[in-house]
Amino acid sequence: MAQDGDKQDTSEQQPEQTVSASAAAHSAHGADEPPADPLAGLSSSGRELLGITMDVLKEFSPSADALDDLPQVKIDRRHVLAACRAMKEDHRINGQMLLCLACVDFSDYFQLIYILQSLNPEQTVVIRTDVPYSDATVSSVTSVWQAADWYEREAHDLFGVGFDGHPDLSPLLLYDGFEGFPGRKEFPFNEYQEF
Repeated sequence: MAQDGDKQDTSEQQPEQTVSASAAAHSAHGADEPPADPLAGLSSSGRELLGITMDVLKEFSPSADALDDLPQVKIDRRHVLAACRAMKEDHRINGQMLLCLACVDFSDYFQLIYILQSLNPEQTVVIRTDVPYSDATVSSVTSVWQAADWYEREAHDLFGVGFDGHPDLSPLLLYDGFEGFPGRKEFPFNEYQEF
């Protein structure tokens, strides 16, 4: 019986050792350290695609970045429409599909993230732009991809971002007359009332 108890004690100590190793790893990568190079997560093909993207968008002064393992470029919001058109028309990128357009509220500004997909060759690339609260408008890309229609309407409904040139920014998710923008951090959810 003493042997069973010894085995039990050993198994109980093992998770503590794992937690200790985890805690040590966490303290080694503390919050005070600068973030790791975001491009380090890109594969060689991702780095190659990022280089091509930078070349395609060079007239828009892009900056290179990565969204996890996807190549990402940041451009000024004034160039969104032209940059998206260039990404679709360039044979090296061939961004035929807009997979997603996401809006993120950073309290001082919005960030719009356009995820583009090519089927031939199969590759994904991201375009990111910042939109200030004070002038929350950007050009619509519905003339490039019709899929942008509902994505832009959603961002308009939830965040109040305007899309110049959009054919119809009528509510998609909310009802006519809804007050406020529930995607914004400032929206008071505790005061929300259903109609």
